[in-house]
Parts: sequence; structure tokens; C-alpha cells
Amino acid sequence: MFIGHFGVGFGAKAAAPGASLGTMFLASQFIDILWPTLLLLNAERVNIVPGITKVTPLDFIYYPISHSLLAVLGWALLFAAVYHFLRRYPRGTVVLGSAVVSHWVLDAIVHRPDLPLYPGSQYLIGFGLWSSLLGTVVVELLIFGIGVGLYLRTTGPADSTGVWALRVLVVFLLVIYLGNLFGPPPPDVTAIAWTGQAQWLLILWGYWIDRHRVAVQR
Repeated sequence: MFIGHFGVGFGAKAAAPGASLGTMFLASQFIDILWPTLLLLNAERVNIVPGITKVTPLDFIYYPISHSLLAVLGWALLFAAVYHFLRRYPRGTVVLGSAVVSHWVLDAIVHRPDLPLYPGSQYLIGFGLWSSLLGTVVVELLIFGIGVGLYLRTTGPADSTGVWALRVLVVFLLVIYLGNLFGPPPPDVTAIAWTGQAQWLLILWGYWIDRHRVAVQR
């Protein structure tokens, strides 16, 4: 799942308007930002197997540090604790910690049974929505659409940048998503890892957008 996680980031803004959209993106994508770094360090492993699912050619063979449920709960607590220390915004702390955990929950819906409960666990979770291209697209676009809608209800543009930076990001995310679905498989694992690091640009984009939008009173 890709665009659905950004949908969670957008939608979480409605639950904690005082937290930046960039921070929401960072939380909702946190373990997928950690994962490519661990790939580069050879601490986790993935294989490229075209046709293994109808949506992605990736075979996630070992990623307990970033994607086991126990580890994700630990990352969520750490993320929330650091945010609370820096911002002292209790609602934001709870929402951001929940956003980190939401990533594992959404991954469990789409992945094959490859998500461990804890490092070393032999029992793997995954309900396999990636076996259906149509089902995956419907679910992801629904989450993304609801998230963007909530963000639009929560914030309004302070200037033209607040309008166009958001519109361009939404279109850009959709283009990336379509490219992932219908483009060729990645050439190698190193390319996957460095592409994953590029998500930092999307997080910075979120911070930029939020500086040009204001909370809407309802």
C-alpha cells in the first residue's frame, strides 16, 4: 500500500489540527521510511519476483525490525514520545502514534502472509488484497479520497500556494501510484531502497503546504 498511507496522513489532520501535515506524513509512512534504510544496511531483505501478486512484484522475506507488529508498536511509542517532548500537544501525540500503527494495519490488509507478529515469529499475517488489482485500487483510492476530503474540511488556503501546492501534491501522488501499478518492476533492491528514501521529499512537501493553510473553524 502506498497512497492509502498518505490518505491516513491527510485525514489525521482532522483529529489533531495543531500538528503539521508533514509530521502526519512522517508518522503514517514511518516504517516505510525506516525500511529502505535497513535494506541499504542489509539488515532486512526483499526479493523482486514479478507476478508474485497482481499489484507488486516484491517478496518481503525478512523485515522484523521495521514491520513486525511488536516492533511497530515500539516505533509508535518512540515517535509519540519524541513528539510529545518537542511539542507538548497531547492530542497530536496520540494521533501520531496511532498513525504509525495504522501503517501495519493497512499493510496487513493488502500483503501476502509475510508480516511477523514479533522478530522471530513463525506466524505471519497478511490478508492478501494484493491478489486483486481492482480491489486494491478501490480500497486505496477510497482511503486516499476520504483523507484528502477531511484535510480540505479541516484547513483552508492562506494564499495561492496553499491551493496549488496541495493540488499538485495530490496529482503527483496519484501519478506515482499509477506508475507503481502499471510500470515495470524495479531493476534491483538498491533502486527500491533509494526510491523509498525519496519519500522525505513528500514529507517536506507536506510541511510546505501546511505553512500556507490555516485551520477552518466549524
